[in-house]
Amino acid sequence: MIENIRLSFQGIFSHKMRSFLTMLGIIIGIAAIIAIVSTIKGTNDEIKNSLVGSGDNVVKVNITQSGMEVNITDGIDLTKLPIIDDSMLQTIKSYDSVQDAAIYHKASSYEGINHSTNQLSGSYIYGCTNDFIRLMSYKIREGRLFTEKDFTDFRKVVILDSNTAYALFMGEDPINKTIEISGKPFVVVGVVDKDEDFQPIITSIDDWYTYFGDENSGTIIVPDTIWPILYTYDEPYQVLVKANSTEEMQDAGKKTQDYLNSFIKSTSVNGESDDEDSVKYKSEDILQKAKDLQKLQNSTSTQLIWIASISLLVGGIGVMNIMLVSVTERTREIGLKKAIGARKSAILGQFLTEASVLTSLGGILGVITGIALAYFISNVAEVPVAISVPATIISVLFSMVIGIVFGLIPSIKAANLNPIDALRYE
Repeated sequence: MIENIRLSFQGIFSHKMRSFLTMLGIIIGIAAIIAIVSTIKGTNDEIKNSLVGSGDNVVKVNITQSGMEVNITDGIDLTKLPIIDDSMLQTIKSYDSVQDAAIYHKASSYEGINHSTNQLSGSYIYGCTNDFIRLMSYKIREGRLFTEKDFTDFRKVVILDSNTAYALFMGEDPINKTIEISGKPFVVVGVVDKDEDFQPIITSIDDWYTYFGDENSGTIIVPDTIWPILYTYDEPYQVLVKANSTEEMQDAGKKTQDYLNSFIKSTSVNGESDDEDSVKYKSEDILQKAKDLQKLQNSTSTQLIWIASISLLVGGIGVMNIMLVSVTERTREIGLKKAIGARKSAILGQFLTEASVLTSLGGILGVITGIALAYFISNVAEVPVAISVPATIISVLFSMVIGIVFGLIPSIKAANLNPIDALRYE
């Protein structure tokens, strides 16, 4: 075997240009596959980090009906939902997968928020504590967060996100100025922004709403104690859960969802359950969003890999062609070896080894080219890249298999040559 490998390298380097052109199809095919797999893997990792690994690992457990989040202003009956007290919140925090949790109210408002002549159309109003603001990774840009007296004295104060502040005040300093929410005056005490360390990749309008839907529409935060002034008393809270890690987000959300729903009594009409249409808590399945996007990316990459594999087929045919030429050129050598006792298996092994070494070299060069190409695409197109070690190893092994498969016919032809005819060959 070692002697066959040595002879293979000797034959390859004695015809450098011919060998390189033969390997070119393999190099291009392997390089294309490595670049595609690395780019897709990098994109998938970025999707996961953007959706569920933004640094806060938080999951919202929302009030839903028929699986869709409800808006409390729609007049939906929420009386069957439990009022989440401190003991229930502590139970949620005690779960192994949960690091912290906060409760909050949320409502969509399409009118009734204005300052002077400026009116905000389409926004989300949150009634919460500072814990919610902290878990949502909001950072104070101007002013302050809520104080204890804001809650105990039922002060009508408000914190705006930067989008809302700009829409209402058009660049003016909003601190200590008044806005109206449903005709009631609120004093602006702070302006917040999302943590700038989290910068997801946005490739479509769906991505924009997935990441920044609430913030894009405008976010207004008031103390939860004054929520009844705007809406109703004893309105059920929603829950924001922070998991210990990205991998535990789904578990943390589901445990919280199941715990809260255990307080809801199922109802029936004419003996038939209406649980599917009932109002209940449901956690955001962010991991499923990531999986769906990754599945789409993987489907695209599979198609591209099949296209790139065509060049491997062409490269394999090139290997077969050059090996047939090699057999023809070395007919007398083969005849001489068989005349002095070389067996068919030895001749077969020599040419199969040469074909395998040729394509393996092409595979290695293809991997190097593919990695370089992946980083080039990453720099030019500004897309993430992650080199897949398994794909790299499989690519080299696959190139070796191509050599064996496409080198088989020339090798069999060489092994079956008649020694007398081979020695007389001119």
